[in-house]
Amino acid sequence: MTTMPEVKKPVPKDLATRIREIGRAETGADLPPALINELRDKLQNMRLTPAEATRAVKEVARRYRRAEVDAHESVGILAAQSIGEPGTQMTLRTFHYAGVAEMNVTLGLPRLIELVDARRVPSTPMMTIHVDKKLKNDREAVQKIALQVEVTTVPDVASVGTIVEDLKVVVSPQAALLDARGVRRADVEAALAENLDPRLFEVRPGSGSGETRAFEVHLKETAQGGSKTKREEMVEEMPYKKLLLASEEAKGIRIKGVGGIRRALIRKEKDEYVIYTEGSNLEGVIEIAGVDGVRTTTNSIFEVYRVYGVEAARAALIQEANRTLAEQGLGVDIRHLMLVADVMTNEGDIRAIGRHGISGKKTSVLARAAFEITAAHLLRAAITGEVDELKGVAENIIVGQPITLGTGAVNLVYRPLPGVVPPAPPPPPSAPAAPPAAEEEA
Repeated sequence: MTTMPEVKKPVPKDLATRIREIGRAETGADLPPALINELRDKLQNMRLTPAEATRAVKEVARRYRRAEVDAHESVGILAAQSIGEPGTQMTLRTFHYAGVAEMNVTLGLPRLIELVDARRVPSTPMMTIHVDKKLKNDREAVQKIALQVEVTTVPDVASVGTIVEDLKVVVSPQAALLDARGVRRADVEAALAENLDPRLFEVRPGSGSGETRAFEVHLKETAQGGSKTKREEMVEEMPYKKLLLASEEAKGIRIKGVGGIRRALIRKEKDEYVIYTEGSNLEGVIEIAGVDGVRTTTNSIFEVYRVYGVEAARAALIQEANRTLAEQGLGVDIRHLMLVADVMTNEGDIRAIGRHGISGKKTSVLARAAFEITAAHLLRAAITGEVDELKGVAENIIVGQPITLGTGAVNLVYRPLPGVVPPAPPPPPSAPAAPPAAEEEA
């Protein structure tokens, strides 16, 4: 009895592979992986026949091909116009942030200018802090994290008074404020001892008992002789000024919290509690236990650059610019914003778009001179003997040549086919006969 050979069934192709093949046949190149994955997810959730799915993929590929940029297109000019024109419709005001009435944030045109100028510190720095998923619905746990983030100073938990007759500053902790901030008297004592100059001030226990017992900051007698700092010399003969200095220093002492975070507010968003902060310190916040460092964001691009690197800063630039435009109801293709972010970060750090950044560091002398401070650029180029190779747009317009974009970027070269003799060029026109020389008069 002979057995029939097994016929192997064709293995069904993965949907992503099928989309990639259809896209390659339609456009002649591979579609981006992000587009393939998104299309696959959507097709899997739709009840389509194979023919309908193929037709949908072909339509997506056709539209993707139409959206591609032509060779030698002036994408920089298009991006500048596409961002600049909607920018004229933007407001100049500062708004409350996302329904949080107690907090202001810079939006509109001033925020867009901050981004392209690569300001190191934004005018209204703020953070959006997300917590771990297991804590996101626990308000008490989120409140504890917010107290760890928000800066707590001595005046937040105690009253600071001055007794001029005894030349001392009295710090009186308040029980209700200590409980609200999650601070103990020992924390206040440690902060005072650590931050007050021991050569000028002495901390002693005051009146009261328990957690509300006061602290007294007394002025020390300055030691005679020896080298003295300018500060010691300034207050040596002025005890009242020294007393004022002690009061001001005590009020500015930080007991706990992340430096730079002035306030922290909790807000319920969808199915989780989110912390919004006034002030920004990404490096300090992500080290706190319970904070989700992956989803926590800041509007300070340079902090993102310092903590996560230039690629993260590029992504933050795109996200912030896109959000700023979207909040004003302006639809700008994200590819224009991506181009601007690429130009600002392509050298490994963040450069401004201006004379102190990209425009001021162009290799072309004429392009730099056409932007700002013309005389200084031309004088420096003349002294150092710079050469302009006229490769860009501005410099070619200045000298009256075709720019190297579009058809101006294409050079046609004639190559005759082998064995084909090109026709001889026509002879040059003969020069007209010179008129006979006039006879000189006698």
